[in-house]
Amino acid sequence: MKKDKIILVLAVLILVISFFMDDKILFLFGNVRNSFFDLSMAWITNFGSLFFVLFLIPTLFSLRERKFNYVFYLWLSFISSIVASLLIKYIVARPRPFEINYLFGLLNYSFPSMHALVAFAAIPILDKEFPKLRTFWILFAFSVAVSRLYFNFHYLSDVVAGALIGYGIGLLFINLEQKYNLYKIVKKK
Repeated sequence: MKKDKIILVLAVLILVISFFMDDKILFLFGNVRNSFFDLSMAWITNFGSLFFVLFLIPTLFSLRERKFNYVFYLWLSFISSIVASLLIKYIVARPRPFEINYLFGLLNYSFPSMHALVAFAAIPILDKEFPKLRTFWILFAFSVAVSRLYFNFHYLSDVVAGALIGYGIGLLFINLEQKYNLYKIVKKK
């Protein structure tokens, strides 16, 4: 329990510090553009790539191994993270670093980064299901978050908040599985 409190305090501290670094990070990423990074970051920042790598492929492997409970939690984290992101975007209504006009008005807001939130929500569940790929999951989610900064779609604090909230959502579902075996309860109904 003490370890959890320390981690929570550190996470909040990192988030607070990130707000003070928003402009500096925007400036930094605005000056490191090159064609290789443009191409690779464009693929990584695509929501379809995130969905394919962190949700679709792991789902197919889990279904093949008949590990339905992890599929349940992975998709629950996916849906919950999108809903959480949209709710927070609506409440905070922070403009993006530069104006983007998406079809859906809520996506025009910056805080928190939905990409980071969704990517990091998958990590605890994927780590439980595929622990040998832990480094890959973390690096991919981190790359998604960095790509949002690279293209100046978000401030650093948007990405940090998204990553922290997303990871918290993923941990919540892992804890629900360990404590209550929620999948079996839902499956019985």
